[in-house]
Amino acid sequence: MDHTLTITTQPRAHTGLLRRIGKRLLRWNELARQRTALRQLDERTLRDMGISRHDALSEARRPFWDDPHG
Repeated sequence: MDHTLTITTQPRAHTGLLRRIGKRLLRWNELARQRTALRQLDERTLRDMGISRHDALSEARRPFWDDPHG
């Protein structure tokens, strides 16, 4: 009689999930950083970038989880 223990979990699936969560958290952190920086830009820099103050503030007010690419 064989009493071999078989492990049925798939560590790769868990690793993939954790990797996706980690990437998402890094992306959200980057979006928050970019939006904070955008809020702090002066008029001249915004004009050089072709962005109005209104558009910059509208983008900066978006929550970090509101990802246009995600």
